[in-house]
Amino acid sequence: MSMPAPENRLLDQAAREAALAALDGWTLDDRLRKKFCFADFPAAIGFMTAVAFDAERLNHHPNWTNVYNRVEIELWSHDLGGVSSLCVELAKAMERRCGAM
Repeated sequence: MSMPAPENRLLDQAAREAALAALDGWTLDDRLRKKFCFADFPAAIGFMTAVAFDAERLNHHPNWTNVYNRVEIELWSHDLGGVSSLCVELAKAMERRCGAM
């Protein structure tokens, strides 16, 4: 039985800045962005696979690209038109996954 995704809400400027301060290496313009670099291709794909489960749980999916050992991420809510609470939750989950690898 799956649980419903947490509520998603658009963040105001103060909340976006506070979230950014708590996320290591992320940048913020109209989207949250980060480039992750791994030891090799299998590590990068392993990270993406693990994050896919977090994205499904949150029902909030990243825009990302992978080239060999690099994964470039962009997070924003298409539905809400900006950076949202679920963007921040997914970014935090990515940080946890990256730290566990």
